[in-house]
Amino acid sequence: MIDRTASAGSLESSDAMVTVGPHPDGIEISVTSPVERQFGDRMRATAREILNTKGVTNATVRIDDRGALDCTLRARIETAVGRGIAPR
Repeated sequence: MIDRTASAGSLESSDAMVTVGPHPDGIEISVTSPVERQFGDRMRATAREILNTKGVTNATVRIDDRGALDCTLRARIETAVGRGIAPR
């Protein structure tokens, strides 16, 4: 479960800023990108895959993409999710 708002990345070219936070009702993913029409669905699928792997069922994810490669996007999402989960 995402306990707090957290982010990873930057708004520099070829990067992405990913922000996660608590959400009371399921998963909500938004994508802002100049290539959203071509790759937006893939970015959302990547985010869902990582959330599922981490066992996160309630979260909001905002992806502000500036042309990040898939491996960069994955790293940003995983880092933001890790920072958003409070240590138990």
